[in-house]
Amino acid sequence: MQYLHTMVRVADLDASLRFYCDLLGLKEVRRKENEKGRFTLVFLAAPEDEERSREQKAPEVELTYNWDPETYTGGRNFGHLAYRVDDIYALCQYLMDNGVTINRPPRDGHMAFVRSPDDISVELLQKGDALPAQEPWASMENTGSW
Repeated sequence: MQYLHTMVRVADLDASLRFYCDLLGLKEVRRKENEKGRFTLVFLAAPEDEERSREQKAPEVELTYNWDPETYTGGRNFGHLAYRVDDIYALCQYLMDNGVTINRPPRDGHMAFVRSPDDISVELLQKGDALPAQEPWASMENTGSW
C-alpha cells in the first residue's frame, strides 16, 4: 500500500493557494480543470516531496475547488485519504470479511471508498491498470456516502 494524498475542499482557491503555497511553502505540482464536473483540482507537495510527487503523484495535498458556491458543514470540507493498493478486490474482500462496509465498491476494478470507525472517508485505488470487472463487485450498489 502507498499513501497518495489527502483531499480538502476549498471555498476560495486563491486564498487557499496563498496559505498553502505562499505561507506554508508547499509547491503546486499539477492542476486539473473539469468543465463537465465544474471543479478544479490542485495538487500540492512539500518541497522535499516535490520530485517524488511529480514522479509518483504522491505524497500530496489535493485542493478541490467546486466552481458552484457551496457551504461546507459537518466536516465536508475534508474529503478523504487515498491509498494505492496492490489488489483492490482482495483488500475490499478482506475489509468486508472484517465488518467494514464498502461504500463505493470497486465496480471498475480501479476505485473504492470505505469509511474509518470515525467516519473518515478512505479512497482505495488499484495500482497500475484497473483490474477486469468481476462479481460481486461489478453489480454491487453504493452504500451510504463517501
